[in-house]
Amino acid sequence: MKKILRNIEWGLLVCTILLIAIGLIALFSSTQNSNYEEFSKQIIWLAISIPIIIAIVLIDYELIAKISPVLYGISLIMLIAVLFTEPINGATSWFSIGSFTLQPSEFAKISIILFTSNILVKLQRKGKDEINRLWKLGLTILIVAVPILLIVKQPDYGTALVFISSLIFILFTAGIKKRYILIAVLIVAITLPVVYFFILPEHAKTRINVFLNPDIDPRGARV
Repeated sequence: MKKILRNIEWGLLVCTILLIAIGLIALFSSTQNSNYEEFSKQIIWLAISIPIIIAIVLIDYELIAKISPVLYGISLIMLIAVLFTEPINGATSWFSIGSFTLQPSEFAKISIILFTSNILVKLQRKGKDEINRLWKLGLTILIVAVPILLIVKQPDYGTALVFISSLIFILFTAGIKKRYILIAVLIVAITLPVVYFFILPEHAKTRINVFLNPDIDPRGARV
């Protein structure tokens, strides 16, 4: 137990608790007219999450790394299966079981980061610079690209962007060379206008426009 307490990132834990508190206060304030329904749901999820977090902390991280391929496989199966569900607000992103809903992409965020990190450790056994070998870099990108494509298919562009951002930071931490980062930036700069004008649906464009220009939708009705 002492070893576990010593290895905890206390700064990160404090920041997480503060964010949870701020979120609950904001949710409490904004749900007064709906009998605090969403606030109550969030409290329930928080109560469920705390023992799960404690259990995960107590599990040896090496065991989690070993089962990460299984978690990754389960995530892909769930992301494929959810595509055949009934759309909610135009997206097939949730499993609905009565009043309970589950978004597979949220589970996938954790499992894919774990699996990608595990693979990177194995790929870099001979040195940190190994990530810059094209086939190893390509394999790492492919691991994350598959779930990203499935999430885009739902469509859930916001979550897909989170996955892309996570991949960028993982590769940066792994020691990817600057030339690859520059190439990626150029590709993004070239493809963004194409994606915006020819691929994104109107509701996604509206969300971007409102985010960049909040004055055009002061009540948030179009988001």
